[in-house]
Amino acid sequence: MTAIDEIAPDVFRLSVYAPEYDMQFNHFLVRDEEPLLFHTGLRGMFPALKEAVGTLIDPAALKWIAWSHFESDECGALNDWLQIAPEAQPACTLVGKLVTVDDFSLRPARGMTPEDVLETGKYRFRFHPSPHLPHGWDAGVLFEETQQTLFCSDLFHHFGNADPITESDLIGPSRAAMERLEQGPLAGYMPYTRKTEGVLRGLASLQPKTLAVMHGSSYRGDGGKLLTGLAGVIKEAFDRE
Repeated sequence: MTAIDEIAPDVFRLSVYAPEYDMQFNHFLVRDEEPLLFHTGLRGMFPALKEAVGTLIDPAALKWIAWSHFESDECGALNDWLQIAPEAQPACTLVGKLVTVDDFSLRPARGMTPEDVLETGKYRFRFHPSPHLPHGWDAGVLFEETQQTLFCSDLFHHFGNADPITESDLIGPSRAAMERLEQGPLAGYMPYTRKTEGVLRGLASLQPKTLAVMHGSSYRGDGGKLLTGLAGVIKEAFDRE
């Protein structure tokens, strides 16, 4: 079952809870003149997500399909969406386009730098590169400038079947999740480098009002403060290895 919640005007969180992992997989639909889906979901989740999207728009009307980095839960079902949405185009970081996506995708991606603006009608988006944060050379986060929503992928990952959106601090749940991950076979989930703090401070300077989180509750409030604090959580996990 897919839970659907509007976390900001025209931004819908489509959440599938996987009890075997005690983890939510969240996908975000922006309803506008040119609808945008952030996170395609795993291929096995495609039927449920298609049904959920269909309660909000005609899935065939999707225009943009975006994600942070090349990983199954981020873009595994990309080609399934492209097959049912004939006008849809993938959108990702320029590195993602060049090194992976155009070989995998049924249609070429729009590879974006921070100077490129994607307009869907009322809303304006930019990709901000964040190499290896949360994972992968190609990683980036998508920022909607009109409402100041940051689609931040695995940043602030936390476990449980969490509320759709919260105004509570996510630093504690994120720290607990990092501790849990670093104690198991997924150690190294989010690397800490000499550039990590600088990247997060750069994202904090965008002053996001909403953080659209892939795994766990989204956040409404001072997103910049949380992004600044996240660097310490990632470093703590790195130092424990």
